[in-house]
Parts: sequence; C-alpha cells; structure tokens
Amino acid sequence: MGFILLLFILTPIVEIAVFIQVGGLIGLWPTLGLVVATAVAGTALLRRQGLATMRSARESLARGEFPVNEIFDGACLLASGLLLLTPGFITDFLGALFLAPMFRAAIRGPLLRWLMSRTTLRTSGAGPGRGSTPGPGSTIDAEFHEIRPADQPDDARNKDRNGRAGSLDPPDERG
Repeated sequence: MGFILLLFILTPIVEIAVFIQVGGLIGLWPTLGLVVATAVAGTALLRRQGLATMRSARESLARGEFPVNEIFDGACLLASGLLLLTPGFITDFLGALFLAPMFRAAIRGPLLRWLMSRTTLRTSGAGPGRGSTPGPGSTIDAEFHEIRPADQPDDARNKDRNGRAGSLDPPDERG
C-alpha cells in the first residue's frame, strides 16, 4: 500500500517538473497543445486496439480456448488508457508503451509466470472430516482415464442433444 501512495504523490510532482522544463524549451501553448495531441492520438489508438482485442477474444472463445493473451492485452490497454488520460509526458510515454503490441508480448510471459507463482489454487467445501467435499487447502489425489465416444455404449441414455453417442451431456428432461 505504501508503494501506491508514494506513486500517487511522486507522479504529479515529476510531471509538473517535466511540464516546466518542456514549457521552458518550447513555450506554454505548444506544451499544452502537445499534451492534448497525445491524449487524442492515444485515445484513437486505444479504441482501435481495444476493438481488435475484443474481436480476438471472441474468436478464441469460439474455438473453445480461454483467451489468456487477450485478457492480458485488455488489462494492458486499460492501464494504457488511464495513463494516456492522465496529463503529463511521462504517463503518456508509459501509456504508449502499453499500446505497443511488441512491448505487451515482451512483458506477458515474465509477468504471467510471476503472477502464477504467487497464485494458489484452493478448493472450497465442507472441509476435512465434514463430508466428502474437500476443504480449503486440501489435496486431491486421484487417477483418471479418458473416455472416448467409441468406448461408450450406444443407448439413448448416452447421447447428446444432437443424437450422437458417447456424450457426457445430461439426459434431456423434456421428454
């Protein structure tokens, strides 16, 4: 929590210092114009990349894949939008970095590995000694075997909604 507080205090101070330096070099109005131009250009790029990311996520879901990359890109684009809307040259630079697909690809792997190393999968349930459902922190030791459609009996109880045998869909209750 201390890091975020420090970031909220230092960011405006550093941005004001950079505004003063840039304003001294190119003047007040060109400096303000540059800030507005970066916000407008960044917003347009953000919109285009955001729509492309949504389209890619829909395609991944249609293929039955979980859209991990698209979710990561969406989070980066959200951060980019927040940074680009914050007035300042340093935040605009960082926002532009998150807009760059090559930058996102470069940080995706290390960041996801770091996040996965900090994540613990836990089950919820009744807990030890209170039934058959595992409790938080329980370990499940099990064996499995793959059930292929060809190995299944061809009867009415074991057909999917399209009449194909071997599905594990629940029987249709409508009759």
